[in-house]
Amino acid sequence: MSPLLELRNITKRFGGLTAVNELSYHVEEGESLGLIGPNGAGKTTTFNLIMDEFQLTSGQIIYRGTNIEKLPTHKRVQEGIVRTYQVPRPFHEMPVSDNIRIGMMPENIGKMIAEAPDPDAEMAIARSVGFGEREFAMYPGELSMGDLRRLELARTIAAGPKLLLLDEVFAGLTVAEIGQITELLLEKRKDGLTYIIVSHDLRSLAPLVDRVVAMSFGALLSEGSFDEVLADEKVQEAYLGT
Repeated sequence: MSPLLELRNITKRFGGLTAVNELSYHVEEGESLGLIGPNGAGKTTTFNLIMDEFQLTSGQIIYRGTNIEKLPTHKRVQEGIVRTYQVPRPFHEMPVSDNIRIGMMPENIGKMIAEAPDPDAEMAIARSVGFGEREFAMYPGELSMGDLRRLELARTIAAGPKLLLLDEVFAGLTVAEIGQITELLLEKRKDGLTYIIVSHDLRSLAPLVDRVVAMSFGALLSEGSFDEVLADEKVQEAYLGT
């Protein structure tokens, strides 16, 4: 079987700057892949390329055996590729319930407005990320950073992803909040969700991933098990400063 997602020598240049350089890696269906590297390594840019938020300079992105280069972002979401952002992007003028509802209908906001809401389905998703009725009725401006990240996850889960791209999902969280997000992701793994997770928090990343890809200056530096990659001298020099 072919990988769920395969990056083949993808490159992104911004003028004279090469942000991603001939990068190749893959993720299997049902696998969890960690993506690490120092600031500026090209990790978020890679997610932007997978989602067509940036256009490739060269290379191929193969999803479920098909080159998706010509698919716009909303079509990729419909195909099951969904992402979170380093800085949560909720709809601040809407309560948590409506934010989740938008996630359930990302391709057609007009349909969302026209159709009657399904509060049971929305609440089920809210509860799956640890929200209760109190948070369900709150607005994003009333939520803690941990709750905002849970809302990001709820919106992506609502879209029914086959592949979830998680960008610094632990950033700005307390130890307790990291534990809650970790438990949620472990539960989603049991449900068969495939994800790629970018994180500088290596301690929190370790129990969540099957493999790790390390990047530096936009290129592949090392890949393998968590322990293998962290033991790589190139990774220690580039990422850990040792």
